[in-house]
Amino acid sequence: MIKQYDIVVIGAGAAGMMAAQKAAEEGAKVLILERNEKAGRKVAITGKGRCNVTNNSDVKTLQENMVTNPRFVLSAVSRFNAQDLMQRIEANGVPLKTERGARVFPQSDKAFDIVDALVRACRKAHAAFQFQTTVTGIEKTEDGFLIHTGNGEIASRRVILATGGISYPTTGSTGDGYRFAESLGHRIHSPAGGLVPLTTLEHWPKELMGLSLKNVGVKVTRSSKVLFKDFGEMLFTHFGISGP
Repeated sequence: MIKQYDIVVIGAGAAGMMAAQKAAEEGAKVLILERNEKAGRKVAITGKGRCNVTNNSDVKTLQENMVTNPRFVLSAVSRFNAQDLMQRIEANGVPLKTERGARVFPQSDKAFDIVDALVRACRKAHAAFQFQTTVTGIEKTEDGFLIHTGNGEIASRRVILATGGISYPTTGSTGDGYRFAESLGHRIHSPAGGLVPLTTLEHWPKELMGLSLKNVGVKVTRSSKVLFKDFGEMLFTHFGISGP
């Protein structure tokens, strides 16, 4: 017998769990499908294992730091901003702190505390988890959707794709969400990295591989015009430079 749900969320990362919690709080019967054996695998390794939760800035500052199309996120961050997120996480038992650059971390410096809080909030709202379940396809039906998985089929009135991108396949972000969305009629633009290291033509940075520096200013120019500048930590790598 095929199980029926109001909403199936594919992906138990931060976005998936936040969506599932809210939907369940509104009374929906919610199931979260996750291919890994536990939730929040990518969350657990962010911020060098500390989890950089958000940036404690206003909406205008957040928009100014969006690389492309900042208007796209205006509606979302205006209705649920960084301070709303911080309040929700602290209400789930995780005290937060704001560090240099308005970066927000759990006071414990443990990313797993954030993961546990998200899972706890979902369970409190009665959203169900199903782990070690790989979705192989999604089919549109008259009543909603039929989700095909390695463990059988699941029916749902609505589906939320929260699979992550394709930036970190070992955490489960293998690009499946793009394939599912495209199969349902959405147009997909080729994804590009939003946070990447720099490859240098010079070979000497490789000789400094592993050396980390603090309070470094970086400026990118073209024909004397400044295209980008930032300030923070920098790391020499085997191909150039990187950093948080």
